[in-house]
Amino acid sequence: MALSSDRMFLELHGNQWRVVVNVPRKLRPKLGTKLKKSLGTDSLKEANRLKWDVIAELKATIAHAENPSLSLEAARFKSREQTMQRAVEFAEQRKGSFNPERRDEIDEEIDWQAESLAGRPLAVDERGHDVFDPERLRLATDFSQLARGEKTPIDLHHEKFLSMSHVKARTLADDRRAMNLLKEWCGRAGVPPYLQAITKKEAVRFCDELPNVTANLTPVTLNKYVSRLSVYWTWLENRHEVESNIWKGRRLREPQQTTDQKERPFTDDEVRVLLQGPAEPEMDDLMRVAALSGARLDAIVCLKVKDCRDGVFVFKPQKKEPGPRLCPIHPDLIEIVERRKKGKQPEDDIFPEWPGVKKADSLRERSFKTSNEFTDYRRSVGVEDRREGKRRGLVNFHSFRRWFITKAEQAGQPESTIAVVVGHKRQGMTFGVYSGGPLLEQARRCVEAVQLPT
Repeated sequence: MALSSDRMFLELHGNQWRVVVNVPRKLRPKLGTKLKKSLGTDSLKEANRLKWDVIAELKATIAHAENPSLSLEAARFKSREQTMQRAVEFAEQRKGSFNPERRDEIDEEIDWQAESLAGRPLAVDERGHDVFDPERLRLATDFSQLARGEKTPIDLHHEKFLSMSHVKARTLADDRRAMNLLKEWCGRAGVPPYLQAITKKEAVRFCDELPNVTANLTPVTLNKYVSRLSVYWTWLENRHEVESNIWKGRRLREPQQTTDQKERPFTDDEVRVLLQGPAEPEMDDLMRVAALSGARLDAIVCLKVKDCRDGVFVFKPQKKEPGPRLCPIHPDLIEIVERRKKGKQPEDDIFPEWPGVKKADSLRERSFKTSNEFTDYRRSVGVEDRREGKRRGLVNFHSFRRWFITKAEQAGQPESTIAVVVGHKRQGMTFGVYSGGPLLEQARRCVEAVQLPT
């Protein structure tokens, strides 16, 4: 809110000031063009001190008229939110003001609004101090502290952070879930939900108590939320909103997994069973592309005709890949690719059997249904590996990717070349920074070194 003249929302009626609030056009048949209420004073300074409480009251009336099912109490709560938003806008102006006189003007306006929110004293105590309504005094105090930058709600900058984050929708949902968990914990633990109150000590408490806030979530999932809070705090630190990232190094202890508890590649026998089983044609094609490219499921399902040409696949970026990735097409896949391209336009899907999710706001990847269908097929042919106490089995569609990497390594292909083919980050300074990557011919040799079990 830009601070305008001291006559904002005010007009002189006779010799006294009154508040005037415009009514939205759609509500004018019901409420009239404007709502007005006298302040009972001829002093402009006093009117400015008193007007904000009246403005909140009149806006609550408008909110209730706009939504009759909204109680007056709920309308007042909405008015409180608007009051806090005004405080945020004051804080932004105050932060950007380097003129001492202008800063004094803003502080004076904040004081006036805070006094108005507190209202008139209800009584005087035995020591001669004014006694105010506790709820109104709390609102006035919160407003003043927020407007002066002494308190910053933990989620104040969160939407701006999300708008600047170049991540998938599912990661954005994790960010919001993490913030909601932190706010919920603040309410339970009695910690004020302000950046200034979330110290390293409170971050440790949050991590210790997080399993009690959420039900049936594994430490792996909870650590994902802590990680998203850490990313947000790093962003705040870079913008000088906080002193440091209090979440750095914070993690819940995850149960140690033994080798026989980790998700693994398919064995050759399992690949043979899957490819020789009664799979539908589209599922058979899909499995062969996965086994001979090492690509992730969603990258394969999203392939278009234009992405399969000149002897290479062009897979869309996955995870932290900076851009589309080239992968030579294995000779054993050429017939499949040409068959699926025949008679189609460049923008047509290679796997139209699994179209995208219809709901625009869905967070599911296109391959969600594909994954479920593969799981049903895999189990129908007896390829399963479940261990007691683990929610997921040790084999899944990603096991094709692990199998490809294993076979390429066993065929003597360099680790750095395999990493480029499957889209992993290459290790070390030499390969990771200075090398421009293996030539396409090297990548082709790597791909062709992998052969399906006979």
